[in-house]
Amino acid sequence: MPRPHHLPRLRILLFAIGLSARAASAPSLVIVEKASGHVGFYDTSGKRLGEAAVGHHPHEMTYSADGRFLFTTDNGVMVMTSKDSGENTVSIVDVAKRTKAGVIDLGEHRRPHGIDFDPATGHVLVTTELPSAMLILDPASRKVLDTYDVQGKAPHMVRLAKDHRTAWVTCTDTSNVSIIDLPTRKVITLPTGARPQGIVFSPDQARVYVANSDGHTITVIDAASKKFIGEIPVGGAHSGPVRVAISPDGKTALSALQLDHAISFSNTVTMKEEKVIPLPGSPVSMTLAADGKTAYCSVQDQDTVFVISLAERKILRSFKTPDHSGPDPVTPIPR
Repeated sequence: MPRPHHLPRLRILLFAIGLSARAASAPSLVIVEKASGHVGFYDTSGKRLGEAAVGHHPHEMTYSADGRFLFTTDNGVMVMTSKDSGENTVSIVDVAKRTKAGVIDLGEHRRPHGIDFDPATGHVLVTTELPSAMLILDPASRKVLDTYDVQGKAPHMVRLAKDHRTAWVTCTDTSNVSIIDLPTRKVITLPTGARPQGIVFSPDQARVYVANSDGHTITVIDAASKKFIGEIPVGGAHSGPVRVAISPDGKTALSALQLDHAISFSNTVTMKEEKVIPLPGSPVSMTLAADGKTAYCSVQDQDTVFVISLAERKILRSFKTPDHSGPDPVTPIPR
């Protein structure tokens, strides 16, 4: 039995242990589980802590500005080459409760894919494949507020610039990026490599990087002038880059090479690939961890997520998601 004068210290120790246990069990990541129609909640070790059922075959997700809610595009098909009409909803998930909180019906617009959140307005931007368009959604009223012509076919991903008025959309079937000025509705189209998919800004938003899934390159664009800077060749002749992420210092581009079954590291200053890491299957995503020191890459058909060190340029570890869940993007929960 502890002596009386040791009790305060014992209580403090037990309290600290309790805090540590709760912190360890708190979810830090959300993974879109495309095949099973869920989002899974995980801690940083890869332990699955819960799930929320969303729509059929969700593809991408984004968070509200305060991190209370996440939004998934309920696309309805596994691959964009499918001829099926898919679904027409965006699901709203309460992050703390880990439950579906509602749905935004997109009406005639089907197969939503890319998604982003505008913290200035609280609105959600989403692309749809049938017909090709970009929509503005109001999560509060759960309504479609506006529809934009992207002047391209099969819009894939969308990213809102820090000016809160310029949306960048990759159009896969027409091999271009559409730059939409939201207030004026003016659209500038820029050619990219063949079948662009992933798109990200550099940390300072000076550059835009586009992964060309059939072009085997990363297109680099000056965000201010909206002019082509150059291309970074990645992988082999049939590499299939589908997603790209940029390191916090802006000097390294990581790309997921779907056809090469690999991860590519490229120098954004020299515009040259520097290292390729093989994977046991086809990667479908590439996102940075909250600390910017590691990245997550999912091999969907093996229900596996790989954790990659940016500094060491190697795979640190991997963890499994449930069988037949089909993990796609892995996103840190905002804190």
